[in-house]
Amino acid sequence: MKKITLIFLVSTTYIFSNINAVVSILPEQTFVKAIGGDKVNISLMVQPGNSPHTYEPKPSQMVEIAKAQLYFAIDVEFEQVWLSKFKSLNPEMQIIDLAEGITKIEMTEAHEENGHEEESDTDHSEHKHEGKDPHIWTAPANVKIIAKNIYNALKKEDPENSDYYKKNLDIFLTEIDKIDREIIDILSSLKDGKKFMVFHPSWGYFAQAYHLEQIAVEVEGKEPKPKELIHLLEEAKEEKVKAIFTQPEFSDTVAKIIAKELQIPVVKVSPLAANWSENLINIAKAIAGKH
Repeated sequence: MKKITLIFLVSTTYIFSNINAVVSILPEQTFVKAIGGDKVNISLMVQPGNSPHTYEPKPSQMVEIAKAQLYFAIDVEFEQVWLSKFKSLNPEMQIIDLAEGITKIEMTEAHEENGHEEESDTDHSEHKHEGKDPHIWTAPANVKIIAKNIYNALKKEDPENSDYYKKNLDIFLTEIDKIDREIIDILSSLKDGKKFMVFHPSWGYFAQAYHLEQIAVEVEGKEPKPKELIHLLEEAKEEKVKAIFTQPEFSDTVAKIIAKELQIPVVKVSPLAANWSENLINIAKAIAGKH
């Protein structure tokens, strides 16, 4: 009887066993959860409040890497250093590039007259992105591609549950379309003010998706010089900018000076937040002056 019970336990554990997956950043966790549901255990690398540019995994996280079947990469900077180390620790782990199929755009250059764009591509300074903007998940159309990449990986790893993943994918794609329509509706009232001001240029894909333009205060960790700050203020007034966006991960001292001068609110919003859809809707409202 004990033997039968043991066989039953082993077989049911196998039937209900989850895929162990690792993601780099919080938005990915949200996306993988939407499609994987209760069949995927998700470990997060870059913990809230940390920068994906310079993150170093803790020993406890390396344990998660060692037992993972899938690693969902999204081309954030710390992956350039760590993915090869993860692979040597766990050669069986499949690395899935969620950015596959997405056309990358250049990072916004705020201070071209300083010649920052000529810096070496191998310079891994705090905010260096080697020319391409890694924040691909800030545009709903890109999230749809990310979602399909997740689905394909889960289906391949766990074909028995492919119908489950497909159902979740369809639900999620419908939700993304709904969010996209809501953002278009919010921004439809914009007659002027197609530009918005950001401290760190993290919203390029969002801007591209909705025919907007982000005015970046800093690029590659460098704050503007007094002359540049005056130019930024003049541009913001001319373009009727309604808000300035900062991230909790960075200092907002300069942003507050600009906001006070222009009499506009400082909106703290992180592209690394888990609630990606609520984030985008709130940004749209702030740009439209509906905050």
